[in-house]
Amino acid sequence: MKYVIGIDLGTGSVKALLVDQEGKVCCETSRSYPLQHEQPGYSEQEPEAWVNQTVDGLRALVQESGVEPKDIEGISFSGQMHGLVLLDEQGQVLRPAILWNDTRTTAQCRTIESKLGPRLYHITKNAALEGFTLPKIMWVQEHEPEVFRKAAVFLLPKDYLRYRLTGKLHMDISDAAGTLLLDVIGKQWSQEICDAFGIDMSLCPQLAESLEFVGCLLPEIAARTGLAPETKVYAGGADNACGAVGAGILKKGDALCSIGTSGVILSYEDQEKDFAGNIHFFNHSQPGGYYAMGVTLAAGYSLDWLKKTIAAGESYDAFLAKVSEVPAGAGGLLFTPYLVGERTPHADSVIRGSFIGLDGSHRREHLVRAVMEGITFSLNESVGMLREAGVEVDTIVSIGGGAKNEVWLQMQADIFQAPVVKLTSEQGPALGAAMLAAVGCGWFTSIAECAERFVGYERQFEPDPKRAAVYQDLFGIYQSVYASTRDLNRRLQAYR
Repeated sequence: MKYVIGIDLGTGSVKALLVDQEGKVCCETSRSYPLQHEQPGYSEQEPEAWVNQTVDGLRALVQESGVEPKDIEGISFSGQMHGLVLLDEQGQVLRPAILWNDTRTTAQCRTIESKLGPRLYHITKNAALEGFTLPKIMWVQEHEPEVFRKAAVFLLPKDYLRYRLTGKLHMDISDAAGTLLLDVIGKQWSQEICDAFGIDMSLCPQLAESLEFVGCLLPEIAARTGLAPETKVYAGGADNACGAVGAGILKKGDALCSIGTSGVILSYEDQEKDFAGNIHFFNHSQPGGYYAMGVTLAAGYSLDWLKKTIAAGESYDAFLAKVSEVPAGAGGLLFTPYLVGERTPHADSVIRGSFIGLDGSHRREHLVRAVMEGITFSLNESVGMLREAGVEVDTIVSIGGGAKNEVWLQMQADIFQAPVVKLTSEQGPALGAAMLAAVGCGWFTSIAECAERFVGYERQFEPDPKRAAVYQDLFGIYQSVYASTRDLNRRLQAYR
């Protein structure tokens, strides 16, 4: 039996899966690392922590599995998008990575919009948002000019990790699509955008397709992990692209709901589509494919915040145990999950969350259900925007934390008014990365063929008409909260 490894470099931890040729996960490891929040709106990490924890996880994977290293044929990667890693001429990191959920770059986004106008969307298919990479580069350019002068190349998080494991500098196209520097349809760096902001094209690394072989492990890494030096390494993809691969979202009509720290609604597209910048449009890891995506910045993060605040010592099962006893609508309590700002449909780094309708009759379980519903309402705004643009959103595959609880799965079906499918084995982007390695190694002729063996469906949740009607009414109220609280949050900003 032969094996591949899928590595998912997440925001809080790195996960590694060892997968055999039948798609069975034979072993998995996870290692965490901290976030740094030095100021409000700042979110950074030390790239060396990614490397050390990944190497430690890979070593444990080899040891715990008992698999012969020579039988592990390939490795590929998934990773958190948009994060900025700057390297000097010697390949050394110049400053901590600025992550996707860092919101310090509002001024830079306005500069991008004023200078490029509609050309930005024409080239990149996306609007200028704080989470993207170009505004981060411009922030360093402006606030840390001595660092920027030393910069020889920029990478995204998983591309830096792959560089450290192979010594080869690349960025895959699905991840590059989230930088605001890529011509998404042309699949090349935009000279026009680089020139507009004084960025030398040499700062942009060589591009690679997700399935592309980019090198083998460095001898030093092989020795530290116990893997064979000849293990083949493939470029991999952005976490959302790999999450789509791992859920079998590979043809038109397929849709995905992913609830992790952030939340995503994603639909597969086989050709260029105009969303006027309101929905993200990125290259897929599937060759020639794209995906449209709406994002809720604080999805699972909102539920995690509530748990840490009111039930820090409990398991998630205990925390969610009474949610099923609360009817749809949480007793007239609404929550907006804007804890770190919002992205879709409100590109607003200042807005913050709200509980609306709170009274003395509400108990802990009402707050929990309201947060779950609020997250799902926010994601439903993306579902609605896709449908308005003519995208078919018929059946939705649910992955991440939102797929681990049956009450939440049913809630998604009721709010989205669409069947929601739970996978047999839900491993998220790490499985997608393993699938890219499997195809790269020649086990399958295509990602779709690999998905037929690796991806299975366990159960489908159908919308309940009565609850769906309740949620449709509540959703209208939910949508009015943003406009009603936007000015209040701007006035409160001075006190944060």
